[in-house]
Order: sequence, then C-alpha cells, then structure tokens
Amino acid sequence: MAGAHDPNQNHLLAAMLDADFARLEPQLELVPMLLGDVLYESGGKLQYVYFPTTAIVSLHYLLENGGSSEIAGVGNEGVLGVSLFMGGNSTPSRAVVQTGGHGYRLRAHLLMEEFDRAGPVMRLLLRYTQALLTQMSQTAVCNRHHSVEQQLCRWLLLTLDRLPTNELTMTQELIANMLGVRREGVTEAAGRLQGYGFISYRRGHITVLDRAGLEGDVCECYAVVKKEFARLLSDVRQRQGARA
Repeated sequence: MAGAHDPNQNHLLAAMLDADFARLEPQLELVPMLLGDVLYESGGKLQYVYFPTTAIVSLHYLLENGGSSEIAGVGNEGVLGVSLFMGGNSTPSRAVVQTGGHGYRLRAHLLMEEFDRAGPVMRLLLRYTQALLTQMSQTAVCNRHHSVEQQLCRWLLLTLDRLPTNELTMTQELIANMLGVRREGVTEAAGRLQGYGFISYRRGHITVLDRAGLEGDVCECYAVVKKEFARLLSDVRQRQGARA
C-alpha cells in the first residue's frame, strides 16, 4: 500500500500505534472520491467509514425546501462517519465530495470492533470528534454573525490546510451551496478578494495568491477551529513523523 497512495497520508491513521494500525491496514480499501460524489445520504445507514487522504468531503444539512448549508468539512485530518461510534447507525447530514481525490474506506463493523477495545484508537477518535464538533459550532456562529467575505476567507483557509497546493477547483455556485448564501453574494465577495490581490478567480478555479492577506481578513472563527484541532490532536504529527 506504499507509493503514491498511502494510508499514512491520513493524519488519524498515521497517529495510531503500530499494533492498532496493523490490525486495520489489511482491511483498508483505497477508493477514488470524485467531485460531487455522495458518500452518505441523510438518514442512511453507515456501511463504511472513510479516511480521506487527498480528497475533501463536505457535510451538508438539507432543508425541506431543498436548500442546504455546509456544517463541517473533513479532509486528511479526520474520518467521515463519527456518528457510528457515537451511538448511532445513521447521520442527519449528507456527505458530498467537495474536492476530488482519494481516501481509504473501512467497513463500519471493523472500526466499531476497534473502538470497543476502549484503547488508544477510541481515545483518538473521541478527541477528533470533539474537534469536529468545535468546527460545526463555529461554522454555525460564523454563518450567523460574519460577512460573506469573512466566511469565504474561512472556507478558503480551511480548504488550503487540507491540500498540498494553492489551487482549488470550485465553482461559485458550489461555494454558495457550501456557505448557504446566494450566488451573487459569493460573486461579490470573491471579486473583493480578487481586488485585494488575495486570490485569482477564473471559471471553476481559484488560486490563492496571498494567504497572509486572507488570514488578515478572516474572522476569528478560523483561528478557533485551527487552535482546537491542534490542542486535541497534538500527538498526531509526532506519531506521523515517527512512522514515516
């Protein structure tokens, strides 16, 4: 499983102790995650959990009128399907691939067996879940109290943190659906960021030219989420470096 694709590209898998990882590694299945793929539907039973490596997955809450808004994103820092080990067999959100790439999937019952050992894997997953809840809470606050421009900065920075490049393939319509705002609002906000020299936007592609500029323009929500992930998962990079 070494080479261009490696489970250790996912930070949670890389943080597992060697003995724990050895039990799961033979069962990990490399899967492509194409832009727009729906991995979970709201209310659906979870058959697999997913550990993204180069893909990013967006969790959406769907409204009765057909509208939706992103409540969190999951990339190479985490796992998709936390409701499985938090006591449920389904999730109220829809999981859609936001940035195409790859990841590894694992049958749900295998992760539950590992979780039920009540050892290091359980503690790692629970800490990640707390960080994910912080992201969800801060997203709700941000969408209520901050401008579309600040929300767009937050979203761009969180996406950049999960990618090895400053190039994003993303239409304004898709960003509007993520943020739960009108497309015109995204057009105006993206235009201002481009005017500042922070980004370059052309049909379906965004290039971040000045990350520091985005960090100066973003609201405090980005730093809150980043700080909490660092606090709760401080040992992830240490173990990741040790295994590499």
